[in-house]
Amino acid sequence: MQQVEMKDDWLDGFLRDVLETHGYNFVNYARPSLKRRLNRLVALDRFSSLDAFKDKVLGDENYFRHFVEEVTVNVTEMFRDPGFYQLLRKEVLPAIAHAPLIRIWHAGCSTGEEVFSMAILLKEAGLLQRSLLYATDINPAVLEKVRKGIFPLRFMKQYSENYIQSGGSQDFSQYYTAKYDLAKFGEDLIRRMVISPHNLATDRSFNEFQLILCRNVLIYFDKDLQNKALQLFDDSLETGGFLALGTKESLRYSTIAAKYRQLPQRLRIWKKIS
Repeated sequence: MQQVEMKDDWLDGFLRDVLETHGYNFVNYARPSLKRRLNRLVALDRFSSLDAFKDKVLGDENYFRHFVEEVTVNVTEMFRDPGFYQLLRKEVLPAIAHAPLIRIWHAGCSTGEEVFSMAILLKEAGLLQRSLLYATDINPAVLEKVRKGIFPLRFMKQYSENYIQSGGSQDFSQYYTAKYDLAKFGEDLIRRMVISPHNLATDRSFNEFQLILCRNVLIYFDKDLQNKALQLFDDSLETGGFLALGTKESLRYSTIAAKYRQLPQRLRIWKKIS
């Protein structure tokens, strides 16, 4: 089809219908990036009109799952930003190691590379067996990949380099088994994960954590939804716990900022002080 301009009033109605029909709330996602992804999907799947696309999303469960996979952003890697993981190793994990049960929430975990990175950090710190890693995402398809713990083998060279730069001193290949072109990570890591769908726009707090990580998710939300998600994290984090965000995200000017102190390395980790 020839590209038709996606007007705001059409998009508002479409997002309300998605929420009412499927229970998924994209209403407060940042509009420019959401429009780009929707226009791309309409073009790729060759819809004759925006309304034909809307009817397919609302009326076909299988297509709706495809829609969620395409609209949510799933870009990640193991030990991404090695300095960030160095800070977790040196300051954050020792500070929460006293807890009888360490609970860590990866919100918007995508395909789970960062969850496995955390599990490896905990194992090397001798903390894995008394830790639970809650891995949540709005997209059920990516959560299936977390459960399997299988990643392309071609990525392992980069992940190994990230791991070493983050302070890792072991042979990274000990954590996975290579078969054909795939790397399967160990069941000892997966057993400590609680994997579940969770929608930051509509769902509530479900536990109290010592560490919450939500990296490069809030940049896709508008200001109201950012504040709503940050309040959810604050409600879910115990005093003295830590909140970690992405490189372009901040607590500055947020409704919870006064309750947090940023760690001095400025690597987007804050400690809850009140």
